[in-house]
Amino acid sequence: MSNKKIAFQVLEPEPLLIVISGPSGVGKDTVVDHMKSRGLPFHFVITATTRPPRDEETHGVDYFFFSKDEFAEMIENDELLEYAFVYNDFKGIPKSQVREALASGKDVVMRLDVQGAATIRELCPEAVLIFLSTESEDELVNRLKARKTEKMDELKLRIATARKEFNRISEFDYVILNRDDQLDETVNAIKAIIYAEHHRVDQKKVTL
Repeated sequence: MSNKKIAFQVLEPEPLLIVISGPSGVGKDTVVDHMKSRGLPFHFVITATTRPPRDEETHGVDYFFFSKDEFAEMIENDELLEYAFVYNDFKGIPKSQVREALASGKDVVMRLDVQGAATIRELCPEAVLIFLSTESEDELVNRLKARKTEKMDELKLRIATARKEFNRISEFDYVILNRDDQLDETVNAIKAIIYAEHHRVDQKKVTL
């Protein structure tokens, strides 16, 4: 019997880029806000947008709110990791924010619409993409109506877009059912995914 010792090395986990996505009304903002309230040790990316803030939203906390001229300047200066024109407004992710967070060793969590998630997958195949879903299309429509934040024509556009976005689940790595009044269960599922990803034999190394 050989007494030769087997050498092994436990590597420090690489910081992950986690994208939380899904159709409008599925609860992306609510889920991310709940993750923040639980003090989870992630860097939560703040999205830049040209839409006006809602009553409960704060600049630099919920979103960075910019004029269309300011946003155009950011595009021209190549300051955005990705951006898209969604529901008559621009949304984008400041590039420096993500790079600095990854460099610090923190896992980075960003909320994106389905179009934005597809762009990140192209730029960074190592990103972990999570699709939030409702139990049915009717439930999603009811959530959108209950928000009362859109005019009727805007609401119809969001519903039509959501129907198409549900057909893109196969582009994601994971899908989580975000049930009403079960935020802890949704966040626990996200935490479990991140935990499992950190214990892969082949660690994902994010490069941007």
